[in-house]
Amino acid sequence: MQHTPSSQSTHSGRAARIERILRDGFAPATLLVVDDSAKHAGHAGAAPGGETHYTVLMVSAAFTGVNRVARSRAVHDLLADEFSSGLHALALTLRTPEEHGRIG
Repeated sequence: MQHTPSSQSTHSGRAARIERILRDGFAPATLLVVDDSAKHAGHAGAAPGGETHYTVLMVSAAFTGVNRVARSRAVHDLLADEFSSGLHALALTLRTPEEHGRIG
């Protein structure tokens, strides 16, 4: 399922904030934010209400010419307030449109 910058979010709480922040910062062609907190119950950083562990797939032209470490750092920098308020972990897949269109 693809989410475009103009798609409506069905998320509430932290996931919706993450989507909004990433859309504003990277104007992604594709953005998928999945709350994986239930899979991490009992692990470090998990909270009873969830909203601590997320998987993000984002495809953005903003990543063109930017290495993997710098892409991740840019996402983490934009989400610093979320990390300081309980976000514990992100599994990131960050691609350019060209990388996303490749097979293999």
